Amino acid sequence: MAELLSTTVHDTVPVKYVRPESQRPRLAEVVAAGARIPVVDLACPDRDAVVAAIGDACRSHGFFQVLNHGIDAGLTAAVMAVGRDFFRLPAEEKAKLYSDDPARKIRLSTSFNVRKETVHNWRDYLRLHCHPLDQFVPDWPSNPPDFKEIMSAYCKEVRELGFRLYAAISASLGLEDGHIERTLGEQEQHMAVNFYPPCPSPELTYGLPAHTDPNALTILLMDEDVAGLQVLNAGRWVAVNPLPGALVVNLGDQLQALSNGEYRSVWHRAVVNADQERLSVASFLCPCSDVALGPAEKLVTEDTPAVYRSYTYDEYYRKFWSRNLDQEHCLELFRT
Repeated sequence: MAELLSTTVHDTVPVKYVRPESQRPRLAEVVAAGARIPVVDLACPDRDAVVAAIGDACRSHGFFQVLNHGIDAGLTAAVMAVGRDFFRLPAEEKAKLYSDDPARKIRLSTSFNVRKETVHNWRDYLRLHCHPLDQFVPDWPSNPPDFKEIMSAYCKEVRELGFRLYAAISASLGLEDGHIERTLGEQEQHMAVNFYPPCPSPELTYGLPAHTDPNALTILLMDEDVAGLQVLNAGRWVAVNPLPGALVVNLGDQLQALSNGEYRSVWHRAVVNADQERLSVASFLCPCSDVALGPAEKLVTEDTPAVYRSYTYDEYYRKFWSRNLDQEHCLELFRT
């Protein structure tokens, strides 16, 4: 079992976490103030304006924040609180859930893929499969006592929000509202509760290095008090400072493929903080493993030929996990 960062306090960064000089985050070069990823107010009564705003954000950034998303602020606060409580459990309690096997559907682990990495990442995480809930919740952590109730309520809300966003993204591409949800089949849903402990030398390592998400859509509940997420835009790393009550949405690789490259699954990373821990909860909507994926038929024309070949999510996901997280964009391997 690899050592969990959340069970110890480090005065220095162990060698196995130290990035080579050329791969370090160069925090002084990050655009930290004055820049903001797009914000979409889902309560806006003009649906056409909402659809247009989402389309613009998908095209320019691949990321956007949503306000008035319909998930109660009390629930999101409870999710963050119970997530912190989980990582504060005694080491022997957390050890019951530990696994470094990426195929395990419910597991506590560290870094990203400790079986393959040469340099580790400053992160512990709890990975949960969430759909169908009645199949997976019995195996979720029983401590803290209210963990299952709070997280399952949040999973239901996030799934509904994800499908509402799918409809708007479909419309923004000129497709029927139901196109994306229908094309991706009976979707799986995963959650990662990410814990980034204080790091004595944040400039030497990452919480997660630059990567794109292999799934279709990711909805991120972020710590509002401690920054850490950064997005690559126009060749520069931009810090994401979430607005109070906002959720952060990013397109995964499968929506870049479905849009025939018009929309972007962009590189993003997590950096760490010297003084404060940080928690985030990422919810991933994933295509059914055996449906045919690739560009939407309506978006392939003589002027815009297919950029990607047809494949299944099972094929894509296996390829993604066979590589290091920060290698070339996995979609490059599926070009026509």
